[in-house]
Amino acid sequence: MQMLTKIPKQFYFFLAAIFILNLIQSSFTQLIFDESYYWYYSQNMAWGYFDHPPMVALLIKISSIFFNEELGVRFMSCVLSAVNIILLWLMIDNPKKNDYIKHFFVLVFSMTLLNAYGFFTLPDTPLLFFTSCFLLTYKHFIKRPTAGLAILLGVFMAALMYSKYHAVLVIFFVLLSNLKLTTNKYAWLAVTIALFCYAPHFYWLYENDLVSIKYHLYERPNGAYRFEKYTLGFFVNLVAIFGLTFPFIYKALFKTKGNDLFNKALIYLTYGVLIFFFVSSFNRRVQTQWIIIVCIPLVIVAFNYMLQNKQALTWIFRLGLINTVLIIYLRIGLIYQPLLFNFYYESHGNKEWAKAIEEEVGDIPVVFENSYRNAPMYSFYTNGTPTFSLNNFMYRKNQYSINDAEEQIRGKDVAYVSKYLNNPTFTYTRENGGLYKGKYITNYQSFRKLECILADTTLTLNFKENISLKVYNPYNEDIDLKKLKFAVSYMDDYKKPMQTLQMTTEPVLPNTRFLKKKDTTDFIFQLPKTKKENIGYFRVVISENDLLYGLNGKAIRVK
Repeated sequence: MQMLTKIPKQFYFFLAAIFILNLIQSSFTQLIFDESYYWYYSQNMAWGYFDHPPMVALLIKISSIFFNEELGVRFMSCVLSAVNIILLWLMIDNPKKNDYIKHFFVLVFSMTLLNAYGFFTLPDTPLLFFTSCFLLTYKHFIKRPTAGLAILLGVFMAALMYSKYHAVLVIFFVLLSNLKLTTNKYAWLAVTIALFCYAPHFYWLYENDLVSIKYHLYERPNGAYRFEKYTLGFFVNLVAIFGLTFPFIYKALFKTKGNDLFNKALIYLTYGVLIFFFVSSFNRRVQTQWIIIVCIPLVIVAFNYMLQNKQALTWIFRLGLINTVLIIYLRIGLIYQPLLFNFYYESHGNKEWAKAIEEEVGDIPVVFENSYRNAPMYSFYTNGTPTFSLNNFMYRKNQYSINDAEEQIRGKDVAYVSKYLNNPTFTYTRENGGLYKGKYITNYQSFRKLECILADTTLTLNFKENISLKVYNPYNEDIDLKKLKFAVSYMDDYKKPMQTLQMTTEPVLPNTRFLKKKDTTDFIFQLPKTKKENIGYFRVVISENDLLYGLNGKAIRVK
């Protein structure tokens, strides 16, 4: 508290202006798709979700206590971003800093994604905040380790991991910068506290068959390596997160020496994250927000460098002002699309298309095929209308694959919206050209949680021997086999579907007519012959009631 009272009033003036700006922006900007998906998380609080840990859902749940509509999703992001600026300021020791408050705010505000996460509610929002909490606590801990600071450090480590799995990089590289922590009893106390606090999520992962870990490690969509898309794209991201100030930001990093343990931690954290994702860029496309963690240490590094170098101070301030003007223009464009000319962003037109479809279908549930983005967005802007994302073999699993959304609409009359429909009953075209095609289904029945289990071994393409297949029915009802069709989906080396061939399965037990509830049924089948080349995997898939085949089996390697 004493540290806060020493902060000049001018600092709080700038901080209040940014906080109010973010509140206004939050209120008048429609949700982007990821925000609606995380809002959907928050409607059923849990210790984990398919794609991410639960911190983002908790922030939205708290926001909804105070406000409705968009601000009810983003309020806590505005609060955390404001507090985060204070934490960054407290980590700077230079006695001259009070004379350059406006320079500090221009530096922070001009960082593009750090600016955006001042109001958007995404997993990176709490990740940034708790990275600052962790680093500030660590700064005090290395000066004088105590049990109290160790407990606080442990809580913040757990909060980091509850925000996003990438947080492990923050913890790892800070530890790597100071290996003597491995002999510090208080550091081990911090680790113990962190593991204790994180235990509920570990248990959730265990209960859900490590679904999040498996997705991020093995099942995320990927493609063949392309330098311009992957590695060159990584370097473009390095520029994008800082805008015009990037040359001086990275020069500050290169010039900064790890003369003390805290600066050493900042340098290790920055280089560690950048090197990690540079190496990753040879395997997959690195998304811009994945490297946003480096903004936190680089604010401290860059501002300290500005205070020591007049040229850097002048140029970062000037270029930062240009960044700021451009960012404000773009932020207005998020609300008022004509400013962006013919460019439509995710925040444009969502309320309009949701209301248009609602006027057509009324208040019945809506099933969106292959869209965990449209389903929650529609529900948000229609006051919680039940929705479901029906994921077929050309898509990926998501939160709708593991929760009870399917059970909530089974047996009901629904509106079914899919780009694969040939003869839709109704259509709606968005201003950006997106087309929604729909029809009505009475007594909707899908069973997307049916699980096809094969021995996890590599098979030969066009294998002629019988293959054993187990089908597990997790539902509370028997399922008539007459309603089901089995097929094999052949995929390339990047698990992109190439050909899907229907096949015949024979029950091991004669006269088997149903998949018994909560039970496993044994079948045998043969791989359908294919003339396709460059096939890397196959997956056993099931169609129920003539819907497109689902994602029922694991991808099995073929040779």
